[in-house]
Amino acid sequence: MRRLPPFSLLTLSLCSALPLLGHAAETSAPTTTQLEEVQVIGTAEQENKQMPGVSVITAADIQKRPPANDLSEIIRTMPGVNLTGNSSSGQRGNNRQIDIRGMGPENTLILIDGKPVSSRNSVRYGWRGERDSRGDTNWVPAEEVERIEVIRGPAAARYGNGAAGGVINIITKAASKTTQGQVTLYHSFAQHSEEGDSERADFGLSGPISELLSYRIYGNIAKTDADAADINAGHESARTGNQVGTLPAGREGVRNRDVNAQLNLKITPEQSLQLEAGFSRQGNIYSGDTQNTNTNANVTKLLGDETNILYRDTYALTHRGKYGFGTELSYIQYEKTRNTRVAEGLAGGTEGIFSGTGYNTAVLRNTTVHSEINVPFTAWVEQVATVGAEWVEQKLDDPSSNTQTTTAGGSVAGLTSSGRSSSSSARIASVFIEDNAELRPGTMLTPSLRFDHHDIVGNNWSPSLNLSQVLSDDFTLKAGIAKAYKAPNLYQLNPNYLLYSNGQGCYGQTSACYLQGNADLKAENSVNKELGIEYRKSGVVAGITYFRNDYKNKIESGLVPVGTAVGGTGSTANASIFKWENVPKALVEGLEGTYTQPFGDQIKWSNNFTYMIVSENKQTGDVLSVTPKYTLNSMLDWQVRENLSSQASLTWYGKQMPKKYDYHGNPVTGTATTELSPYALVGLSATYKFNKHFSLTGGIDNVFDKRLWRAGNAQGVTNIAGAGAATYNQPGRTFYTSLTAAL
Repeated sequence: MRRLPPFSLLTLSLCSALPLLGHAAETSAPTTTQLEEVQVIGTAEQENKQMPGVSVITAADIQKRPPANDLSEIIRTMPGVNLTGNSSSGQRGNNRQIDIRGMGPENTLILIDGKPVSSRNSVRYGWRGERDSRGDTNWVPAEEVERIEVIRGPAAARYGNGAAGGVINIITKAASKTTQGQVTLYHSFAQHSEEGDSERADFGLSGPISELLSYRIYGNIAKTDADAADINAGHESARTGNQVGTLPAGREGVRNRDVNAQLNLKITPEQSLQLEAGFSRQGNIYSGDTQNTNTNANVTKLLGDETNILYRDTYALTHRGKYGFGTELSYIQYEKTRNTRVAEGLAGGTEGIFSGTGYNTAVLRNTTVHSEINVPFTAWVEQVATVGAEWVEQKLDDPSSNTQTTTAGGSVAGLTSSGRSSSSSARIASVFIEDNAELRPGTMLTPSLRFDHHDIVGNNWSPSLNLSQVLSDDFTLKAGIAKAYKAPNLYQLNPNYLLYSNGQGCYGQTSACYLQGNADLKAENSVNKELGIEYRKSGVVAGITYFRNDYKNKIESGLVPVGTAVGGTGSTANASIFKWENVPKALVEGLEGTYTQPFGDQIKWSNNFTYMIVSENKQTGDVLSVTPKYTLNSMLDWQVRENLSSQASLTWYGKQMPKKYDYHGNPVTGTATTELSPYALVGLSATYKFNKHFSLTGGIDNVFDKRLWRAGNAQGVTNIAGAGAATYNQPGRTFYTSLTAAL
């Protein structure tokens, strides 16, 4: 039997038990025939992907419904998934991100080829829990995606920090055994001139260099235009005084540049080494959005400019091995994000608005080392055990976010008014063990335990248990429970990160206050449960799943002052000091369902729905985020003939309720109580393959031209009325084409 090579990336593992376990497995490994029989069971990770909270989007799905620019456009059609802000504030309302089961974008972990993506964490975290970010689902061109795994509920807990809501795993196309390549040109045309068009061009090329070495390279250039600055004119919430004439912004534009290269070395028939490097640039096209108000003269001056640019560099080395005892996967990844943006204010209504026209750059460095082995064995029953370790280091240098002075509100103990350190960091060391056991034919049990040590927050244990039970030839019962967690982000933990308000933003009072980072925070925890039943017969697939997340220690801006500043200026002197704090309890509860019905060999009707029963902060009684009461996605796919297919889609969103209480804790009134009524979007598309080299997809999004306009932020501030749930734009009818030429 082949022994573990000395250059294996396992040597990077933090868990010294891994090679010991591997050696023990070698000395007592069963015969080759026995191994092949045991391997049929699969690993715990593979089994968990059969749970009801897991959906897959294939490359064929993407070709039939190509996104204009961001993969979130198609991911949002999966059960349990919506696009929302991270809170109910409506700030940055058009920069919506992936939200899974109502847990918010910050609890959605984005992976590319199983490796974490965290560039959005370089963007400052605001008082209400929002970032001026588009998220991390737009770093891979759509045509280079092999599949997207959407993992919800207990099955996601194994991925550790940030996966309490779920995981989006974007799997890219692997290097091909023969030389292959393609070029895709996409263009969308908005029917309404005030809405932005999109265009992109990408290419992919892969193949062998020699018998042992292969390559893959892809590149992308894309642009989505910004909405017109006055797109929401006539739909804005009431404005008075110095806010007369101001408008809530439409969707900002974006420019993308991506290039990624990968080399694959087959060291032996059982081992491979993969080296990958990538560079991406995303710059916005400014449309006039700010966090609170937009009276600043720089808002108009910078329209159409790039006011924030993200540069993302990634380098990864991955080792895979097959041995007598089982299989091994190890990787090390370095991710560097430079966030260059126009300087922003940190106080009250000017938080998030331009404080000048100069640019600052925040730099986020993330290093991840991961190693795991899978060992099949028999102990009473056939099983596959997984043992692994992980180490993650985050380093952030943000020179602009720690600059709020204490002149107005008074000095804060332990802080200087200026010159505070711009650096913060955290490290998480983790070990985990999983088992996938076939207790009897048709009964699979998958227990796991993960331990994480955060060098600031401390220890966290995350156990989980998933069960799959075949009830009959047609019905399967699936259940799971897991404790998931999320560590505080680097802004929440940093005492040097200080925000200030003259009174409008202070909970329970109208006098001045500070919000300060808190190094004594606990990690957020959520006990996630789901119970589902699935039916499969003659191509018909149907299922319904109940889920409940008991959310503890959610981190929000504080509700009770922890101290008082000393000194200050006039009426703002001796400001109250709030800190980020853990909310004792919150609850998310709902239902998901799927139904797929084939009609012969050529027509398939696919449906899924999500119904939110509860989404509530138990301390305040407010909603966690603004999501539709229900969402229904329906797709009719007709393979007209071998080279022609057509699709019709329907998405129906239920009522959206706004936040219940304002920043002071008082019930919202007036237009801040505005609800969004249910609405539906219909799409049509068709794909024609001319031959093996050329294919064309064309379609119409939002056939019936249903539009929504942003009225403002959810609640009002001085001279601006609240908008309730009317905090984002829904674009109207759009036509698109996508042409692919392949080798």
